[in-house]
Amino acid sequence: MFSDLVGSTALATQLDPEDLHDVINAYHTCVADAVSSFGGFVAKYMGDGVLIYFGYPRAHEDDAERAVRAALAIIEACSLKASRHAPGRLQVRVGIATGLVVIGDLIGAGEAQERGIVGETPNLAARMQALAEPDAVVIEPQTRLILGNLFEYRDLGKVQVKGFAQALQAFQVIGLSAIDSRFEALHSTDLTPLVGRDEETRLLLRRWEKAKSGCGQVVLISGEAGIGKSRMAAAILRRIGEEAHTRLRYFCSPHHVDSAFYPIIHQLERAAAFQRDDDARLKVDKLDALLSRATATAEDSRLIADLLLLPDIGRHPEVHLSPPQRKQRTIDALLRQLDGLSRREPVVHIFEDIHWIDPTSFEALDRTVEHIRQLPVLLLMTFRPEFDPPWVGQPHVTMMALRRLEQDDVSVLVDTIAGGTVLPPEIVSEIVERTDGVPLFVEELTKAVVEAGFDGLEAANTLSRTPARTIPATLHASLMGRLDRLGQAKELAQIGAAIGREFPYDLLAAVASLSEPALRAGVNQLVASGLVFGRGVPPEASYLFKHALLQDAAYGTLLRRTRQQLHARIAEALEQRFPERVAREPELLGRHFSEAQRPDRAAGYWLKAGKKSAETSANLEAIRHLARALESVRMLPESPERDRQELTIQSTIGTPLIAVYGYAGQETGVAFDRARILGERLGDAGALFATLSGQWAFHFVRGDHDMMRQLADEARRTSQQMADEALQLAGYRLAGLNAIYFGRFVEARYAFETILRIYDATRHRPQPVHYIHDPKFYALAYLPVIYWVLGHPEQARSWQAKAFEYAAELNQATLATHVKIYGGAGLDELRFDASAVRAHADAIVDLADQHNLRYFRLSGLILRGWTMAQAGAGEEGLALMRRSCTERLAMGVSWYQSRYLCMLAATSLQQRRPDEGLAALAEARNLGTRTDEHMWEAELRRMEGELLRMQGAPSAEVEGHFQAALAIARDQYAKSFELRAAISLARLWRDEGSHADAGRVLLAPIYNSFTEGFDTPDLREAKGLLGEK
Repeated sequence: MFSDLVGSTALATQLDPEDLHDVINAYHTCVADAVSSFGGFVAKYMGDGVLIYFGYPRAHEDDAERAVRAALAIIEACSLKASRHAPGRLQVRVGIATGLVVIGDLIGAGEAQERGIVGETPNLAARMQALAEPDAVVIEPQTRLILGNLFEYRDLGKVQVKGFAQALQAFQVIGLSAIDSRFEALHSTDLTPLVGRDEETRLLLRRWEKAKSGCGQVVLISGEAGIGKSRMAAAILRRIGEEAHTRLRYFCSPHHVDSAFYPIIHQLERAAAFQRDDDARLKVDKLDALLSRATATAEDSRLIADLLLLPDIGRHPEVHLSPPQRKQRTIDALLRQLDGLSRREPVVHIFEDIHWIDPTSFEALDRTVEHIRQLPVLLLMTFRPEFDPPWVGQPHVTMMALRRLEQDDVSVLVDTIAGGTVLPPEIVSEIVERTDGVPLFVEELTKAVVEAGFDGLEAANTLSRTPARTIPATLHASLMGRLDRLGQAKELAQIGAAIGREFPYDLLAAVASLSEPALRAGVNQLVASGLVFGRGVPPEASYLFKHALLQDAAYGTLLRRTRQQLHARIAEALEQRFPERVAREPELLGRHFSEAQRPDRAAGYWLKAGKKSAETSANLEAIRHLARALESVRMLPESPERDRQELTIQSTIGTPLIAVYGYAGQETGVAFDRARILGERLGDAGALFATLSGQWAFHFVRGDHDMMRQLADEARRTSQQMADEALQLAGYRLAGLNAIYFGRFVEARYAFETILRIYDATRHRPQPVHYIHDPKFYALAYLPVIYWVLGHPEQARSWQAKAFEYAAELNQATLATHVKIYGGAGLDELRFDASAVRAHADAIVDLADQHNLRYFRLSGLILRGWTMAQAGAGEEGLALMRRSCTERLAMGVSWYQSRYLCMLAATSLQQRRPDEGLAALAEARNLGTRTDEHMWEAELRRMEGELLRMQGAPSAEVEGHFQAALAIARDQYAKSFELRAAISLARLWRDEGSHADAGRVLLAPIYNSFTEGFDTPDLREAKGLLGEK
């Protein structure tokens, strides 16, 4: 490789020698760093030129590719780094040539010493460099042959090169191309013969027979792209074609990994045979006809119609559900459809390419795996090895990892694909050797050779001279050759590739600048070529690339500017002519406008997609869409409008971030911090208050007491300035939570009860996507524990019932989980009701798993561990509690951590492990020192006394902890904690024998101050102590 600095002579006249030295030195550094990173060797610096070797002193199997990548890296580095030392942007020219040379002994002396090199290759590289434009890489034919289509090139034509007798072809390297050597055949009328898969076929047929008997079966078909996963699925369908059965096929898409229910929606639309010109009533008729096969209920029909965004025509009653409930009911309806179909006849249920599945469809699929155990259903899933299926090991699940074909099987496949064309044995042998048993490689390489004809067999024979490392590039080249032979239809393939794996005729027609006859002729040519599979008749037809590799190859032939223009045309056509699809998949417009480098248009559609996903509790999809919206907005020039748009996105993304990562998640904090900056910049007090509230929650859960106080004060001042009742309610929410955090229970009760006095649902309830900030919900969620602490255990139960009732009314997964942790298990654990806590814990974990609520899941596991210990599984329960507490703290969460550590200490006491309990309390004490949390301080001191007593500590030391707990509880008006501390102290004095009367004197007025809850464990124990003589 030869690299030359452009314009070095002009630089010498512009700069003094010292500055020129700095420029040349920076250029040399860029070259050396790039070459070294790709395993090359700088042979010689020659002023503004550099001679570089790849393959010496150490050879690599891909040295030609390494050389080109290094050349492109040199151009980029010089432009970005070395230019800092120059008056303008530095540019370089690079030439690359491949050939045999002889490296001789060291010659010369001192700094001029170098190894001699003999051969024409260095001269040829220098000549290629001379042909290059500034910031360009030019290569000669041998390098081009080895590289295949790993890169994009511009043919410079034949050029006469000084010192060479014949003109040589030269190529400019434009940049990296989309290289993909994988292909999966989709079912068609002329499927490639299935070869070498007899064992797998027999296994599938056995599983089918078992499924037909009513024992549902799942087969997981795994393998690299092009290995034949889809072909196996098609094979089983063909083998059972004469048997009575129902087929359900779902296809996941790489462009819709964040589109909730995408494969399910499209399967339903295909199965119902929707046409573009169908009106709403006809579509509903078609859908009802489809669903009637499984005797769908009116609610199921309405839910599925809503899933397909069909308008209400008055046929089915409206279903009023919250987003999480709607999602679950929709999945239930789909499962009932499967039930109904399987009652009529066995079902083959195929889900392809689940490595591209969206989270919501995955949830539905996960439930399907369990649901079919007792149904006559065979569920097949195909996926690439990078996907980790969670169902492995279940008794009705079989894993099938497809292997590469044996050489004999490859030879049979080559002969079968070649058909009537007899290929020379050496070509067959070369294909067998080079394709390494991957059916896609075999199919495409064989087709390329056959299509070349006998006149092209000499070109095909170059296979025998091509190193094995270039096989993926050779396959790519064969695909490019097939695309080039399409003529005008090639443009249609490129447009289709930009639209997606599947592209409808009407959208293709809207984007392509062709007459109707030319368009129809072109798509017919595409189908005839075998590159795409057609369904239906134009204008209702749609087309599917036979494999993702073919789509990538066609898309990769487009230059960036052309791609951008094409995506813009697609987006505008969708916007103007396909409003229904835009409403259903706003993320589609977001993607096309993003690829078109139109961030101003993309941002709005990504925001719509994010809101749409958030409203259905598809939290992960919402986060991804909104992250794309932020990427788009950040590309826009600074302006108040840009800031307002970003503020809306940051405010919207906060809720799904809380659901997935928790209040203390770093991602959550970043979003609210940025939203606050924007709110202050725009002077938007309402938005500023919301972001202050979000920031407060972040620091509250992390235990940053100084920031909690500061932000709560700022929020209060802001709400007072605006005189907005809703903001004042939110201010009381922060005040109440702050108070409970610092152990000021009476103050917390006042704040929360004030909320309940003022709150009016019609005026104060937020939109569903923001229910997580509802002040009434928080008041009801925490009042049960507050009332218990203040000595009103029966009223606490009443508040708990109200909290559950209101959470059910809001019907949102995050809130349901929250109330079960604090208002549910939080109270019932204090009441020692282990069975109730276990019910809460299991519900929390289930909800967290269903809705990706990682933050809440750990609380559920801690509570589950506590109930396990109460039920006799002390070792396992303690281990689960310890592990979950550690993981929770690792997330940055400190809120309620002291309570969980106190529970861990109490459980250790029950299991007679005082050392472990004291270690947990030491951790809680250190945490409290950092966070200044006092909510559980009295209980922590009391529990320390109990554990020290078990250890045999002196009575005075134990009594000191009980007295401290008693004083703290009295200071906090925490009557129930005061009662517990008095019970512990009375027991201690009784057991010592000298202060039994003092214990009763201490305990009696506390016991008598209670007016309810006398059947609770604490009051029963107190009564027992008072009755002792």
